[in-house]
Amino acid sequence: MKHTVVLTAAMPDVATALLSQECDVLTHISEEPRTEDELIDILADADGAITILTDPVTRRVLTSNPNLRIVANCAVGTDNIDLVAARELGIAVTNTPGVLTEATADLAFALILAATRRIIEGDAMMRNGNFLGWQPLMLLGTELNEATLGIIGMGRIGFAVAARAKAFGMSVAYHARSVHHDTEEAHGSLRMELDELLEKSDVVSLHAPLTPETAGMIDSRALALMKPSAFLINTARGPLVDEDALATALETGRLRGAALDVYQEEPRVNPRLLPLSNVVLLPHLGSATTRTREAMARIAATNVLSWLRTGRAPNIV
Repeated sequence: MKHTVVLTAAMPDVATALLSQECDVLTHISEEPRTEDELIDILADADGAITILTDPVTRRVLTSNPNLRIVANCAVGTDNIDLVAARELGIAVTNTPGVLTEATADLAFALILAATRRIIEGDAMMRNGNFLGWQPLMLLGTELNEATLGIIGMGRIGFAVAARAKAFGMSVAYHARSVHHDTEEAHGSLRMELDELLEKSDVVSLHAPLTPETAGMIDSRALALMKPSAFLINTARGPLVDEDALATALETGRLRGAALDVYQEEPRVNPRLLPLSNVVLLPHLGSATTRTREAMARIAATNVLSWLRTGRAPNIV
């Protein structure tokens, strides 16, 4: 009998094309994040599953189907999956590393430009019919040339953002657990302790993983260290930022601007952020290019097929 593989969301065609050669493929499409009970229902007959970051792959979900052998998360992160439970149950968990770097770095820099040059405000002015002609003081922004970009988390994406920053004439500082000689040599980046980076940066861009140590790292204390003229960019993980503290900083002018692609309680956005003109809000578009999403789907499908065939997969978490 063929194995059954469940896709918890619509995927690029490449995933189904690969899997259907050897497996029965069931795709369950939903625009809303699933509950545990819903996930249990759709995975009831699965030997393998391709999941997304909003799927709560909890211990209860994992134990509900004794035939489940692999969960292939179509993402780099796996914080939606109970990895301890999966290990205890002998269920493989894989991710899709390495292919999101350039797309996410592009988006991070797009957010930097959108925030510092007030792109969204300008677009709204045009659409609302409020542009009455050029004025010397209209929507003045911040130049990036000679500004300092502080990068928190110097992995692949942080390194790629540093390269883009250098092309714009920015100085680059970074905070990470270890020294990254590659970015220091390639981009002249300078490693700093977190407080120093926050104090000296004109733009702070988050690229750290979500861990117990990094959760809530950008809180009221951290925001108070930043320049009032600075900008905060988050394309990493929403819970890195205390959104109430960020809203207060933006409302009071303690921080000039921010741009977010991820949220503390995603997909919910803190309602205090919605009316603010000095924050750019995107619906988690970091990897949203055709090439990248196809590559992610291909990797996830390949992980599933490899594990079901051999008990091995190239991207085991």
